[in-house]
Amino acid sequence: MSLSRILDAAAAARASSHPESAPGMNPDEPDEVFAAFEEWAAQERGLRLYPAQEEALLGLALGSNVILSTPTGTGKSLVALGAHFIALAEGRRTVYTAPIKALVSEKFFDLVDVFGADRVGMVTGDTSINPDAPILCCTAEILANLALRDRDTGGVTQVVMDEFHFYAEPDRGWAWQVPLLLMGDAQFLLMSATLGDVTELGADLTRRTGRDTALVTGVERPVPLTFEYAVTPVHETIERLLDERKTPAYLVHFNQSHAVEQAQALVSIRLIDRSGRDEIAEAIGDFRFSTGFGGTLSRLVRSGIGVHHAGMLPRYRRLVEQLAQRGLLRVICGTDTLGVGINVPIRTVLLTALTKFDGERMRRLSAREFHQIAGRAGRAGYDTEGDVIALAPEHEIENARAEAKAAAKAADGRGGKKPKPVKKKAAPQGFVSWNEGTLERLVGSQPEALVSRMRVTHSMVLGVIARGEEREGDALRVMRTLIFDSHEPRASRFAHARTAIGIFRTLRNGGIVEVQEDARGHRLLRLTVELQANFALNQPLSPFALAAIELLDPDSPEYALDVVSIIESTLEDPRAILRAQEHRARGEAVAAMKAEGVEYEERMERLEEITHPQPLKELLEEAFGEYAKEVPWARDFELRPKSVVRDMIERAFGFRDLVSFYQLGRSEGSVLRYLSDAFRAIERTVPEQAKSEELAELIEWLGELVRQVDSSLLDEWQALEAGSGAFSRGAGAAHGGSPRSEASEGPLPPRPRSLLANQRAFLVMVRNALFRRVQAAAFERYHELEELDGSAGAGLGGGFGAERWRDALDGYFTEYDSIGVDAAARSAALLELDRGPEALAAGVWRFRQVLADPEGDHDWGIEGVVDLGASEEAGEAVVRVERVGPLTG
Repeated sequence: MSLSRILDAAAAARASSHPESAPGMNPDEPDEVFAAFEEWAAQERGLRLYPAQEEALLGLALGSNVILSTPTGTGKSLVALGAHFIALAEGRRTVYTAPIKALVSEKFFDLVDVFGADRVGMVTGDTSINPDAPILCCTAEILANLALRDRDTGGVTQVVMDEFHFYAEPDRGWAWQVPLLLMGDAQFLLMSATLGDVTELGADLTRRTGRDTALVTGVERPVPLTFEYAVTPVHETIERLLDERKTPAYLVHFNQSHAVEQAQALVSIRLIDRSGRDEIAEAIGDFRFSTGFGGTLSRLVRSGIGVHHAGMLPRYRRLVEQLAQRGLLRVICGTDTLGVGINVPIRTVLLTALTKFDGERMRRLSAREFHQIAGRAGRAGYDTEGDVIALAPEHEIENARAEAKAAAKAADGRGGKKPKPVKKKAAPQGFVSWNEGTLERLVGSQPEALVSRMRVTHSMVLGVIARGEEREGDALRVMRTLIFDSHEPRASRFAHARTAIGIFRTLRNGGIVEVQEDARGHRLLRLTVELQANFALNQPLSPFALAAIELLDPDSPEYALDVVSIIESTLEDPRAILRAQEHRARGEAVAAMKAEGVEYEERMERLEEITHPQPLKELLEEAFGEYAKEVPWARDFELRPKSVVRDMIERAFGFRDLVSFYQLGRSEGSVLRYLSDAFRAIERTVPEQAKSEELAELIEWLGELVRQVDSSLLDEWQALEAGSGAFSRGAGAAHGGSPRSEASEGPLPPRPRSLLANQRAFLVMVRNALFRRVQAAAFERYHELEELDGSAGAGLGGGFGAERWRDALDGYFTEYDSIGVDAAARSAALLELDRGPEALAAGVWRFRQVLADPEGDHDWGIEGVVDLGASEEAGEAVVRVERVGPLTG
């Protein structure tokens, strides 16, 4: 019987005046609730609970808190599932939290499969599905803000916190602590493989909630691990693992570029035979690899090598995961995102280093980081053991090889002389090294104790005041709990108190908070403004964006682009793109200054002022200053003027153009995530009445561009918005672990929908493709025109290359001094399209792009065809230029 039907029976029993006599499980008896779940796991999943799972679930059924700190592969996911079942059987509301939206979304689908769509909801800041459901999946920040603003926390009486070690994250740890401080009536299940000593945390949780707290720790892995320090190169180590049948192996790098480089280097090893290659080719089918990194990945996976890191397109990561789940890949080169838990079967984890750059400095791995990564080795239900291998530093490997070579030479007795001592190679200057002792210490060390990361902000203070307690003392009591009853050191608590007092004074002086007295003389705190829903969550500066848009002139030819710039200023910075933009801008500036003869010292001074493009910066900063006077909590967030989407529009770039121009091939996934976020923010934030025709077209174009590159980021989001539960994630794995899911046997990531399905967006793509040629022609960038049209193969003379463009434009520049590239030159009125039956029968649209000459004669243009079939295949407009010259007819 499904859990959903068991819960239906339990609900009927609760409604009965005699639940003990109702058929099925009695929800008032913890033993019966536990037994019902245990029987379901055995019958429906074929699972026999591990002792640790039994202990945790019995504790939950008896009303205790549980801290589950057991190794990866011991079935924490099944315990979480049981926790939700127990809460629902008792008629309670339960919440699941995770650190990232992707994990929340995955758990949402899993729970829908088990409990049904009506019982499960999700809130992630940019998605809200069935938010009043009895099971709520959300990010930790969502729950924290709910606890701050709602005394009853939405009726939640059970909290399941996954990956609880994020409690110690410097920027986000506060969100894991706030529910512990304010939800004293709730039952908690805190889970992670790397919590360290949780004795004090357990005692504190018991004190706050009045419930016993069961500590389920120290459990041995069902698949034991073997640790090894290897003083051999990567190639030799991989070949040995192949011989010993200890693959699939995951090569962990702490740099995305290094992961890709290592994968390419491994192609020289024969990892799979011909039949294996054929099987991979059949599995891949007609999966579309784009140019650039797509071509590289295609070659790698066909050789049995995967790449997996956050900078990849989601569809590429899913492809690698699914090929690995089918057992088709021998080696995967990736980053330590593995520690967050990707769903691939891994026998051996091979760490290429025991150090990483943490954003500020190079340092050795912490014990928590090491165990989080190492725990992925060994597949429950597949392997009897797992292997974790740490490679020695490169200089140590070279020294070992030199010593071995010298020893072999001495053993041969060649040369007749006593061999000279081997001169050892030293580590590079500033190199943070590691050795076998480093590995031994990490293996033997428990994860570091969790460190409190409480933070006090305007949003927190406002949230507490918005709770609606009747007296000033109520808000003070809650703030006192958050500060002085937190897990912070004594000195930090007083610092947080001073911050809170300063914020309160700012809010009161700004008229946001007022103090009143009731008839009995009690002082009351009141907000004078109404906070929008989730004001401290996704795109918290969206209200500012709305106010700033009202400052623009809708009749300005720059209106649509300026709206885009306002929205972009409220988004998180895509650092890889901005660094590339700055690097490009500085390179161009240096070249220009050298041509002008500017001295070196002055060049260096000027370069300091050059950054990535920031349109409307002065206007936005001035407007934000005025806005923050009335909305002080906006100071918790930073306005970030930038131009990524706008830059694409102004340069008439598609996705691949942007990636190529700024050399972002290894960060495609990061680029696409930003464009997806920008599309959703523009579409959602800008009111319909503020969307001009041009802006509406740009929104359509951006959405279709994202969808054609990788539809998952939008299709799944839109399916969630519609409340669809159609995305099945499979039934899970043995004991709640993570071997292959049912979904792994399904089709690989599908091809995107037809590009021509959204003709409005496709028209913008066509206009952009043609306008890019107009821009290149205007500035006589013949090398760019060669790249665009040189190999197109259109017309009787083959591609329309640089020489043909130069010859054609010589005639134009004899008549006119320039070609317009302003907003008027981009006008749709200058593009003529023939989409008649004759053109469609040939699989093309015929076009005529009129050039904007300074006299306004409009008698020169570019003519050719849009190849519809090639456009469908490429996911972008494919244009073939056939003629450039005076217009006739």
